Amino acid sequence: MAPGLKGLAAVPEEPIPLSVLTGFLGSGKTTFLGRVLATPDLADTAVVISEFGAVALDHLLIEAESEGIVDLPNGCTCCAVRQGLADTLYRLVDRRRDSGRPPFRRIALETSGLADPAPILYTLSADAYLEASLRLDRVVATIDSIAGSSTLKRFPEATAQAASADLLVLTKTDLAPAAPELLAHLTTLNPIARVVDGVAVDAAAALFGGAPIALARSRLRAEAIHAHGIVSLCLRLRQPMTRLEFAMALGRLAQEHGENLLRVKGLIAFADGDGRPAAIHAVQHTMYPPRWLADWPDGDHSSRLVFIVRDLAPETILAHFMRGNPVKIDIGEGEA
Repeated sequence: MAPGLKGLAAVPEEPIPLSVLTGFLGSGKTTFLGRVLATPDLADTAVVISEFGAVALDHLLIEAESEGIVDLPNGCTCCAVRQGLADTLYRLVDRRRDSGRPPFRRIALETSGLADPAPILYTLSADAYLEASLRLDRVVATIDSIAGSSTLKRFPEATAQAASADLLVLTKTDLAPAAPELLAHLTTLNPIARVVDGVAVDAAAALFGGAPIALARSRLRAEAIHAHGIVSLCLRLRQPMTRLEFAMALGRLAQEHGENLLRVKGLIAFADGDGRPAAIHAVQHTMYPPRWLADWPDGDHSSRLVFIVRDLAPETILAHFMRGNPVKIDIGEGEA
């Protein structure tokens, strides 16, 4: 339980989906969030902003109350992170319970422009109550279509934000289309993310649309080192692992090399399961509970994981999954 917080609401029957909006300074993140909040049908939505004093959402935010929680005209609740993310989320739930209203249907969390999303995502899993109450829906990163290429090359924070994302939103495309160089960079930097035009896309649907199951695109190359030592690679299991074997392998990898494990995403069928695939998500030291799917999303029923790592050799990943396990694993270049 978060320090100093008592009498909190019970864990919701279904975890509340939470989406994270990240993006480098000046990438249009706050403007994009403003479009989301302008959507009329977002009642029962909470918005958490990590730098309240540094953002301006024009008429959408009213004067902050003393506890940093305000009501927005469209029915959303907005709050600022003042003492800590866990405390803020606890207070949101506590305030909701006191109002006698049902739990929020969704939560959006906007990071600061220089933030690495990984510590925020870790907070969601490090607290037992939050882990049971919230479910990571998706990570959305805004990319400046004009300055994006230079920003990704100069700032490792921007690279970490893009590498952690499920969805990459190109902003300012009304001023200039994204250059082919930028699109190619994003495709190689984060092969598991979709790239969309932020001007044309439905902002609310993009942020709250549910995490896509898309995995690696074709011809991933483990030896293709990108900016700031980042590499993407695909691991395929040719023989299924049990849930315990898999948890131990990925857990050891996260424990020993978590700071370099930018993102892991995959579909796994376990040897001791019922044949249904589980969607796997991990960010640095944080591993999220598997999300069981009713069926495979396409004709490829192979278990596979996509890793986006920094300064971590493919052989190190392979060694963790082979340790004590008689599984057959393909790693490196291959079709997704």
